[in-house]
Amino acid sequence: MKVLLVDDHPLILAALQTMIQELDPDVQVTAVGSAAAARSALATEREFDLVLLDLQLGDVSGFDVLVEMRRDHPALPVVVVSASDRASDVIQAIDLGAMGFVPKRASNDTLVEALRLVMAGGIYVPPMHLGNNARMPAPAAIPTAESSPYQVTPSFEELGLTPRQADVLTQLLQGKPNKEIARRLGLSVETVKDHVQAVLRALGVSSRTQAVLAVSQMTQQRLERRALARG
Repeated sequence: MKVLLVDDHPLILAALQTMIQELDPDVQVTAVGSAAAARSALATEREFDLVLLDLQLGDVSGFDVLVEMRRDHPALPVVVVSASDRASDVIQAIDLGAMGFVPKRASNDTLVEALRLVMAGGIYVPPMHLGNNARMPAPAAIPTAESSPYQVTPSFEELGLTPRQADVLTQLLQGKPNKEIARRLGLSVETVKDHVQAVLRALGVSSRTQAVLAVSQMTQQRLERRALARG
């Protein structure tokens, strides 16, 4: 596994690099301190599996770098690692295509959980308040996806979704736009739009980003319950 770290603070960059390599010596880490260096690394080394991106870069906004990476390297997952844990920053990062958001104050275990979840195809966000309209089913009703021990999806029976709506929700969690979902599922774009609206209503949210955040938090609740049960 090859990871690109992008952070303009030398001490934090070194600490993250050391921590990741201590967690898994087989991980190859490339650490750079600017957006320009990140562009150069991605241009010369096209086999990165993951990017960890700071939002506060000296030469450019991390959000701008995130947009650029999602445009130029759409298959490469990007996880934001930031000193901020404001809900507005989390929502903006996920809305722009980040597959995770980890505050720098988070523990090593949290970082490991986030990276595992993202590499399994999920999305990690820190615990946060989504508003009074977000309706969270009980964590016990959320089964584990068979494909991975880390990726957890909500029970569509609990949410009141049809199997096809559950398929659309799965695609939403992967950040796929409506046209791509329609192509993958063999549906019309208008039908996908209808399913997306049904999913949003079932989750009690008003946007795709809020849906991703809601399911991500349900995932974390389930994993935390398992960790407590094992402990």
